[in-house]
Amino acid sequence: MAEAKKKIRIGDLLVQNDVITEQQLMTALREQKNTGRKLGRTLIDLGYVEEDNLLNILSRQLEVPFVQLRHFQFNNELIKKLPEAMARRFRSIVLAEQSGELLVGMADPLDIFAYDELVRVLKQPIKQAVVRESELLNTLDLVYRRTDEIASLAEELEDELGDDAFDLADLSAESESTEAPVVKLLQTLFEDAVQARSSDIHIEPDETVVRIRQRVDGVLQEQVMKEKRVNSALVLRLKLMAGLNISEKRIPQDGRFNIRVKGRSIDVRVSTMPVQYGESVVMRLLDQSQGMLNLDVTGMPEMLLENFRRMIKKPHGMILVTGPTGSGKTTTLYGALTELNRPEVKIITAEDPVEYRLPRITQVQVNPKIGLEFASVLRAALRQDPDVILVGEMRDHETAEIGLRAAMTGHLVLSTLHTNDSISSAMRLIDMGVEPFLVASSLLGVVAQRLVRKVCENCREAYEPTSQEKVWLNQFDLDPLDLEAGFVHGRGCYQCSNSGYRGRLGVYEMLEMNEGMLDALRRQDIAGFTREARRSHLYRPLGLCAMDFALQGVTTLEEVARVAATSEGDVSLEEVPVLSQPSGNSDADNPAPSEGGA
Repeated sequence: MAEAKKKIRIGDLLVQNDVITEQQLMTALREQKNTGRKLGRTLIDLGYVEEDNLLNILSRQLEVPFVQLRHFQFNNELIKKLPEAMARRFRSIVLAEQSGELLVGMADPLDIFAYDELVRVLKQPIKQAVVRESELLNTLDLVYRRTDEIASLAEELEDELGDDAFDLADLSAESESTEAPVVKLLQTLFEDAVQARSSDIHIEPDETVVRIRQRVDGVLQEQVMKEKRVNSALVLRLKLMAGLNISEKRIPQDGRFNIRVKGRSIDVRVSTMPVQYGESVVMRLLDQSQGMLNLDVTGMPEMLLENFRRMIKKPHGMILVTGPTGSGKTTTLYGALTELNRPEVKIITAEDPVEYRLPRITQVQVNPKIGLEFASVLRAALRQDPDVILVGEMRDHETAEIGLRAAMTGHLVLSTLHTNDSISSAMRLIDMGVEPFLVASSLLGVVAQRLVRKVCENCREAYEPTSQEKVWLNQFDLDPLDLEAGFVHGRGCYQCSNSGYRGRLGVYEMLEMNEGMLDALRRQDIAGFTREARRSHLYRPLGLCAMDFALQGVTTLEEVARVAATSEGDVSLEEVPVLSQPSGNSDADNPAPSEGGA
């Protein structure tokens, strides 16, 4: 194999196959000399050859397979045979083993030095396969999770702590060195979280273990460490980084710090809480390097997006975004602020906490300990000549009333409310004690939203609903032609951590106030308001919006059931009677989704 490779020059090979011209080859060689990149990558970047075309030619010439990694089922034990540093350095990954020979995917199978090093490190005969470099780099991030390294560093830290009692403050002084086990453990933990696209990290002490859980696409993934005493060291270090009081362990504390992980700026919001076996820490990871949030990335349907943009451009009035914690309300509001953020517009926000820092916008962090509540910030903001005001949450009567009066007197007010759907939001304000005429005079519209998980593109497959699900589907009154397209679910693979889901998107329900709804609000006529709202041309319940995505093959019935169960009037799967199954086709073989799927 090595002898065969020595005789192959990729430039000559492509010229012989009439893929590129001699002139293009000369241009690429000059460019390669300036950049230092490999010739194949240079030719691809210059647009002289398609990557797949190049790899297919190499595959035929070298008589090795061309493997598409996105559809490959990996063996975790085989992958670990090649250390991550070597895999990244030589752009390689171990794919399979047969008769004592390892199949190794390489982005550049002509790299003789890499081939020799791989043989030396793996200590086995290897057979090459050609893989796309872009797919390989993404796959390395997915398969080389840091769980083993985290466990190893936890053991190292436990050994350093020793058996005798000691003052943890000594550890904090020593841990200024980046070589300290506690620092390396945290660094590895953050790197693993960023690789896995985690939104939160939970560090939870138990009686005999410490649990580290990461929330990926709304679902927690757990790793258990037996070294229970490392929890104190981790909490201490995190408190120091967040500027918290390390001597106070009896009350909850909140703080934040910024770190750089793999070239990305990550804002970490830290919350500590005393629990039975020590202190629990939850960290929210906010990727500041993603750039400005905008409404186009929310996934809002085109018609709703157009109407929402029209609403936020009105000079005054209140717009509410509703949903439970973690439903993406902040993303929608920040997207609206980004569109409104112009030199001629003064924007003030009152937030708890300030999640993303936006230029030109005056952002105020609410602090109840010193009396800086939403209402007091809102009063002060009105004296700062604002055009747009964002109130983090309508929590009480005073905040809601000040916000509505501000909306009635020439300001655009954006805020959130914790309700199940858009219809109940307007009545919730009245329940808080606000005068009905004030709500009717100021409210422009309400957007209710949820996040549903997307089916993993790599392992998606057709899905046949169970009998129970078919009965449940009757409530949606679906067109038989729509149902013919069928549903999908994820089988589970490396790219989605065997969950069947990868990524999330928003599901929206919009209510724009009209005269009929406003009249019902003034009369506090709940039935009348609901009736008028359901007749609105824009109104489409959350469950139906989620079902649209299921019919398009974007999400699963399990996710639709979870969203629909939270909307008024919709029937959850748990409420549907289980029908008898024909023999050989039981629910055990094809389990029905549950409301708790996400």
